Amino acid sequence: MKLYQGIGPNSYRVRIFMAEKGITLPMVDIDFFKGEHRAPDFLKLNSLGQIPVLALDDGTIITESVAICRYLEETHPEPPLFGTDAVSRAKVEMWNRRAELVIFTTIGNVALHTEDFFKDRLAQFPAFAETERKAAPTKWAWLDRELADGRPFLAGEHFSIADITAGVCGWLGEAFGMEIPDSLENVKRWNERVRSRPSWNA
Repeated sequence: MKLYQGIGPNSYRVRIFMAEKGITLPMVDIDFFKGEHRAPDFLKLNSLGQIPVLALDDGTIITESVAICRYLEETHPEPPLFGTDAVSRAKVEMWNRRAELVIFTTIGNVALHTEDFFKDRLAQFPAFAETERKAAPTKWAWLDRELADGRPFLAGEHFSIADITAGVCGWLGEAFGMEIPDSLENVKRWNERVRSRPSWNA
């Protein structure tokens, strides 16, 4: 197998996931700033020109970070990061989607609609980006209320891909000047717990 990856939140999610599993794979760094994601050979792997991409030994190509993580979960089931039974799997899926749709999307929209890097990818609306920037603290405040029950991780007692996704949201927010508000004690404790794991440095 080979992982095509680079700078960015989705590659980071997969690297953290791999580190939690103790998985090492050959990696090919794709440099967006050099346009390597638009090279013909790479577009044969992913026609959307996005990373990460997992190439299996039989030639099968898997794109999208969560899909890659699901494959790695199936092939390396310990420790489980998608839950262990029907209820825990559903809760992990729920919280991973919430992290993506509520927080990741909000922060990502700021980047998409302000950074020159994305100006050829979509019609940018800076006013929308500013609205999303202002909304980001309210998204974290929502999560703070959800974590007020004292559970250590998003989906319950065990670390999961939902914590990886939400943790990377915090990292991405910092990169664009949208830090988690200091007043949100529950989120801050959870964030410190996630960042204390060795996998955070993946």
